[in-house]
Amino acid sequence: MKKTSNEQMLKACIMFGALVIILVIIIGIILKYQVEGEKNVPFYLAEMNVISTAEGVGNQEATEMRWNMNIFQNNDIYLKIAKNENNKKAEKIEKVAIENLQITKTPQKGTIQAYMPNSTEGRTFSYDEQYIFQNQLTYTGSSKSDQQNLEIGNQGGMIVFRISNTNIGTYQSDEDEEVIHNGTILNKINTTTEEVQFEVSFDVAIYLDHNVYRTNIQLTLPTGNIAEEGTSYIEKKDMSNLVYKRYFLFNE
Repeated sequence: MKKTSNEQMLKACIMFGALVIILVIIIGIILKYQVEGEKNVPFYLAEMNVISTAEGVGNQEATEMRWNMNIFQNNDIYLKIAKNENNKKAEKIEKVAIENLQITKTPQKGTIQAYMPNSTEGRTFSYDEQYIFQNQLTYTGSSKSDQQNLEIGNQGGMIVFRISNTNIGTYQSDEDEEVIHNGTILNKINTTTEEVQFEVSFDVAIYLDHNVYRTNIQLTLPTGNIAEEGTSYIEKKDMSNLVYKRYFLFNE
């Protein structure tokens, strides 16, 4: 009887040890996935360009002064989605979305607003309230990219949106013959680049038929010292540091 009891205890210990090993392996796989993510995504964020500047927007309040403008600091963000040629699956983009847009550090001056492209002819962006979006903006997959209609090619393309620091201050003057609409306009309202600087975080989500691949972007805006430079740029063609997570779309 004692021998049988010892054998049962030994079997139980072996089973327990095996379960612990399996659990450790599973945890290791999960942790590795959290750090490294997907290695062979069908589509990916191949390039990001950010253009930062500023401009004066006409103030509708009646005044006899030559110049009466609200000052906005603008950051235009261009994201290029490309097909992974190493992934041989025949996939199509259903949509690409900017999600979970959050201002993680607010500026000393101004109010942050995000804008989608203007759907009418003319300027790419308009400050009309109908083009403001809060935390999500969606581009639908189509035969080709069309930014004004919020469409992206189903095999890749470019999407764009603007994050503006609005109503930083008001410039009123009769002195200047002309006003240059770039970041140097901040000097006219005694504002530095540091005072309008803020930090933003958002997800880029690429939706396919049954899966969505999501990665996170964090930016400090504006991209440079625009009060001195006027306009500054970021051009990133190496996005290999991004981590993608895959989520299954069971309801589609």
